[in-house]
Amino acid sequence: MIVVLPCFNEEKRLDPHAVAQLVADPRIDVILVDDGSTDGTRALLESIAARHPDRVTALSMGRNVGKAEAVRTGVNLALERIVRGEARDDLVGYLDADFATPPEELSRMLDRIEDSPAKVAMGSRIARLGARVRRKQTRHYLGRLFATTASMVLDMSIYDTQCGAKLFRDTPALRAAMSVPFRSRWVFDVELLGRLTTGTADAPGLAVDDFLEIPLEVWEDVRGSKLGVKGALRGGMDLLRLGARVKSAGRGEFFPKK
Repeated sequence: MIVVLPCFNEEKRLDPHAVAQLVADPRIDVILVDDGSTDGTRALLESIAARHPDRVTALSMGRNVGKAEAVRTGVNLALERIVRGEARDDLVGYLDADFATPPEELSRMLDRIEDSPAKVAMGSRIARLGARVRRKQTRHYLGRLFATTASMVLDMSIYDTQCGAKLFRDTPALRAAMSVPFRSRWVFDVELLGRLTTGTADAPGLAVDDFLEIPLEVWEDVRGSKLGVKGALRGGMDLLRLGARVKSAGRGEFFPKK
């Protein structure tokens, strides 16, 4: 699998040892995408890639384009490698650079999708007995409101659309979904899921049974999150606007008009 880590001003938060833990799993290669950082992130990513030249790639966007476009660019590079026969399998994914979802959880998610016919595997932050899922209460309740609204927009029952750990098999639906930029920097996960289930004339959408939600055993809020109150409000407004467009004009609204 090739996993993409989008990074913006992560010089003080990105842990090189966590990246080393990722590639300690022989099934996982990494693409680190610098989203136009203004600190030392780019140099840090290049130094990490230099330590693992066969397993880690550092990619620079040149300017800040937002997490959605950074992820899309990285995933498309991973898909190109699959076509060229340079990948270990047909799996790609993305993961938040703060490692709120730790490396061992990504390996566990990889185990699950490898043993499943699912085309998409999504980490799900369900606080429960026996798991160490620690979210701030405010974030938890806002997340529940957001997920409920997102499920209505998608017409699909999902507990957690916004967890930063997602894996995908290479499918025509995924390639179509990644072929054009996302409208929103904040709710692109919902747009992506909508595109995957809607499909295009040349790439049939995925069925609900193609998706797998995996309750995480470990997930912890990390200080310094880029999504503050303003970001959460923008995300909520973006979701409502997306829902209104889909309701009035149909699921084709998940794909912007060219």
